[in-house]
Amino acid sequence: MVDSVVVVGGGTAGWMTATYLNAAFGDRVTVTVVESKNVPALGVGEATFSTIRHFFNYLGLNEQEWMLECHATYKLAVRFEDWNKPGDTFYHPFERNRVVDGFPLTDWWVQKKPTERFDKDSFLIASMCDAQSSPRYLDNSLFDGTFERGEEHRTTLTEQNTQFPYAYHFDAALLAKFLTRYGVERGVQHVLDDVVDVVLDDQGVIDHVRTREHGDVHGDFFVDCTGFRSLLVHQTLKEPFISFQDHLPNDSAVALRVPVDMAERGIRPATTATAKDAGWIWTIPLFERLGTGYVYASEYATPEEAERTLREFLGPVADNATANHIRMRIGRSERAWVKNCVAIGLSNGFVEPLESTGIFIIQNGIEQLVKNFPVGREETDVHLRDTYNRHAAHVMDGLREFMVLHWYASGRADNRYWKDTKTRALPDGLAERLEQWKVKLPDQDSIYPHYHGFESYSYRAIILGMGGLPVQPLPVLGKLDSTAADREFQLVADQAAALVEKLPSQYEYFAHLHGLPPAQRKAGTAR
Repeated sequence: MVDSVVVVGGGTAGWMTATYLNAAFGDRVTVTVVESKNVPALGVGEATFSTIRHFFNYLGLNEQEWMLECHATYKLAVRFEDWNKPGDTFYHPFERNRVVDGFPLTDWWVQKKPTERFDKDSFLIASMCDAQSSPRYLDNSLFDGTFERGEEHRTTLTEQNTQFPYAYHFDAALLAKFLTRYGVERGVQHVLDDVVDVVLDDQGVIDHVRTREHGDVHGDFFVDCTGFRSLLVHQTLKEPFISFQDHLPNDSAVALRVPVDMAERGIRPATTATAKDAGWIWTIPLFERLGTGYVYASEYATPEEAERTLREFLGPVADNATANHIRMRIGRSERAWVKNCVAIGLSNGFVEPLESTGIFIIQNGIEQLVKNFPVGREETDVHLRDTYNRHAAHVMDGLREFMVLHWYASGRADNRYWKDTKTRALPDGLAERLEQWKVKLPDQDSIYPHYHGFESYSYRAIILGMGGLPVQPLPVLGKLDSTAADREFQLVADQAAALVEKLPSQYEYFAHLHGLPPAQRKAGTAR
């Protein structure tokens, strides 16, 4: 039987794994985290999918129990700047398409183009982001009450039947600290020590890990959360790695934590991705600072050039911020689960971080481990392992395809980096799908066919916003009465205006939650 699990590595991946397993199994499975004192967490995974709420729900946590401690804010969308041309902006929101007479409103938009902004014409969230609105009122009610139903039982990603309208930004280091305390209080064992050896038995299965000060730590099953090092699955068990570098060239990042007066700046409820000469810069607003960094391709920029670009972009506020340079391993393990060990998070793989997929990949890996948890009999476990590995590979391959679309569909071609992104090899199947999408925008039957966290409306948003893929109106719409579509476009505009008028700003909402005096709750209008 599998009665004990050893998680090697802490940080976000390790402690999300440990607390989730503890919530699932209680004292029926012993969970131990072996975490080095000397390996700092990357701490840049500060933006999430809206599906992260299922993780906190599973642990029985409500927002106010962890958000304030982690300096968290709400994220309603990704804001893209300069991806089509300089000065061009659009949002990829957490909001499904409205449907009129059987056709998504974005299809009607291509036909009619009420304005040049498909996102503002088709979605409420784009206007809310521009206004820096909170998705919740000061009484904590959600802007659309249809989402506000209490969950009577724990839920997972497979129960995401509606598109919840927001995700979170948070300080990843503070979240790991919060989960450490939460897990230890509930029985997770914590060994703070360096792993100096991984010992296999005569069958090539991990028997135990040897630590510098605490000796041997034994377990029935091991989870590799050692980041890009992948100490267990790659270094010890020698599992091959499949690189995505031919499709996604960005392999490096430089990150800064920038103190900013958020009361003066305001807090836009979106992750901003600003295109640059060799990649893109992320801007993530937390309650007390900005998380920011430049994701770039080392083939087109040196670390020194990248850091200089980032500091010039931020201006004087970044003068005293210390740069953290990161080399990223883009791709995935051939198998995430090998023998009695599964790699979760960066130790398994990583794709382009543009759509905040890192923590989603961790969450999905943990949930699938619980759903396919081994029993310790190889004749059974082999099938559970194969199911897990198929699912994990599909998720990573689907994310690769969606990320490649961002560069291929971008209108930018003003230097070698941006020109080369249009001529790189495409993942299998994407070329055929691209030709189809030029005639008919993506639907659930024409996108990557396996679960990977994104729906067809996300593909539509990227294609329409990036501007580089020629899209023609759906021929049948020219034969239909568009009166209902016209009414819906007007309804979106009216509803968005009403929400912007009534909702507090995001800074005002969190200043209220943090207990700041009323005089300090109003944010400036900086964008």
